[in-house]
Amino acid sequence: MKKEHMRWLGWAVLLWASVASAGNSLYQLQAPDIDGEALDLSRYQGQVALVVNTASMCGYTPQYKELEALYRRYRDRGFTVLAFPSNDFNQEFDSAEQIKEFCEGYQVTFPLFASTNVRGSGKHEVYRYLTEASPSGQRGEVRWNFEKFLVNREGQPVMRFGSAMRPLHPQVTSELEKLLP
Repeated sequence: MKKEHMRWLGWAVLLWASVASAGNSLYQLQAPDIDGEALDLSRYQGQVALVVNTASMCGYTPQYKELEALYRRYRDRGFTVLAFPSNDFNQEFDSAEQIKEFCEGYQVTFPLFASTNVRGSGKHEVYRYLTEASPSGQRGEVRWNFEKFLVNREGQPVMRFGSAMRPLHPQVTSELEKLLP
């Protein structure tokens, strides 16, 4: 085989390995929960999820109230909210205890994960997958706190909503209801 073909083959294998390692489902990944315990996201397999990068000191923080209302409204139909606190925009507490205590004020009962990088070269694999596997035109870096990724029962992102889109906005609930029985 010619040297140029070998080089091309090498790049193709690297590209394939990169795509394969990302998986084709959110539910194939793992993330630490708010207490730092490794959690297989496969436990949410078969559920529709709204994955949100949260922050306690952001102008959008009151969305916690609507996220909880959304969760309570649809959880019996196979829906969950997965909240990933992030200090990527310098608006989150330093400790898990502070984040948990803050969320208690909003009576949050949906799953909270450990503070996570959601952008840049150090972003967590959950956000690497979400930002790369979102539908065409919705891919790319997280731009701010409280961006939302709607994920189907198979673990694939089907819609992305910006920070300003409130969780109970009809566009969000309409897309969510399309995925629920």
